[in-house]
Amino acid sequence: MISRPTHKTPLIILLALALFAGLAQAKNFRYVIIDAGHGGHDKGGLSGKVYEKHLALDTALRLEYWLKQRGIRTKMTRRSDVFISLPGRASFGNKYRNSIFVSIHYNHASKTSPHGLETFYYGAEGKKLATHVQSKMMSKIATINRGVKYARFYVLRHSKNPAILVEGGFVSNSSERNRMKKGWFRQSIAEGIGEGILSYKRSR
Repeated sequence: MISRPTHKTPLIILLALALFAGLAQAKNFRYVIIDAGHGGHDKGGLSGKVYEKHLALDTALRLEYWLKQRGIRTKMTRRSDVFISLPGRASFGNKYRNSIFVSIHYNHASKTSPHGLETFYYGAEGKKLATHVQSKMMSKIATINRGVKYARFYVLRHSKNPAILVEGGFVSNSSERNRMKKGWFRQSIAEGIGEGILSYKRSR
């Protein structure tokens, strides 16, 4: 008879293995959930007849196409000008486990001077994703780097997947607003987000 080991695997090793498995699972995601902010009666930021909801949707569709061209599977919270509640957005994203959630917005302020790009996160893994995305966006657009920031936005707090919220410039700033009207600007934002996602996926 072959004797069996009587020792038990130390608990700390099991916990470490579970942690590493979780991190690997996060970076080897199944889907990118693309959430175009606002929609329908919720116009988002508005200035000079430029609506945030339209900018966000156009950028989201560009990102979807860019990712699919590179073999990345995507899911969209909306594909047209419709309103979706914050709980509805979070719930939709949570249907697809082992994925990442990317909410796309354009900023607005009461003053016209603020400008630049920023990316928000809630959880630790979301911070890593946000860092990659912010860096790649800044490599595409010549503007102020407003950085990566912690926030308790509903769609971030209630996401069961790594989640970020991107702000692609200020609609309230006339210079940035004029650039937002151009397809190349929205394409650059989409490509920056996409490259950041791929960079995050490759990181170990």
